[in-house]
Amino acid sequence: MGKSIPMDGQIILEAPPAVADLRGESELALFLDFDGTLVDIAEGPEAIAVPADLGQRLLDLGERLSGRLALVSGRALPNIETHLGPLALARAGSHGADRLLADGQSLGDRPEGLPAEALGMLGDYAGLRDLLLETKPHGAALHFRSAPALESDGLRFAEGLADSFGLAVKRGKSVIELVQPGADKGGAVRAFMEVAPFIGARPVFVGDDITDEDGFAAAEELGGFGVLVGDRAPSGARYRLPGVAEVYEWLSL
Repeated sequence: MGKSIPMDGQIILEAPPAVADLRGESELALFLDFDGTLVDIAEGPEAIAVPADLGQRLLDLGERLSGRLALVSGRALPNIETHLGPLALARAGSHGADRLLADGQSLGDRPEGLPAEALGMLGDYAGLRDLLLETKPHGAALHFRSAPALESDGLRFAEGLADSFGLAVKRGKSVIELVQPGADKGGAVRAFMEVAPFIGARPVFVGDDITDEDGFAAAEELGGFGVLVGDRAPSGARYRLPGVAEVYEWLSL
């Protein structure tokens, strides 16, 4: 269920079952992306509009799920906290590589940052082209929303740096990011599902971007499914919600 194929052969994703219905079938674990899922994409990473009470709403949702709620974002965890405040929720930043349990304990090893030389070369590239460079504790991102014509060249540059320094490239909406290998949202889902209170629950990953596909795949692998937010094809998600407003309605946030 979830995917229908009309006469023209194009796969259309249906809306997911109601959360109440899913909870009636089995214990539910929710994994939520941040940008494009809980807040609309903006011109820059710090230009987002975040509801003042979103942090409390998420805490309330986590309580309804008996703690089986995790945020999984490409942002660094300290950055998420600047927008939502301190959260006693499971969360994973830096594309799932930096993982904390609800009580603040680390889950797995903390990821390393980029080599200084690689970060310097990325900064020089961004400065010469007047691109926004977002530095993070465990990576760095080039934003191309203001100069989309430069994205292909930026991807070639980032891939060259990745090859030279043993890094990985992450693609997103008008953004290219360099991270350490092994940073993906599917890894975060698998790690959380091995510990309480997530063990044995049915995982559902909700996200909008290419990097969320790893989360969709992990949720499906573990007996759950993915929910795509917005329009993007192809996708491994089983269901779809049109946008952030519909995510809030579905979650009763």
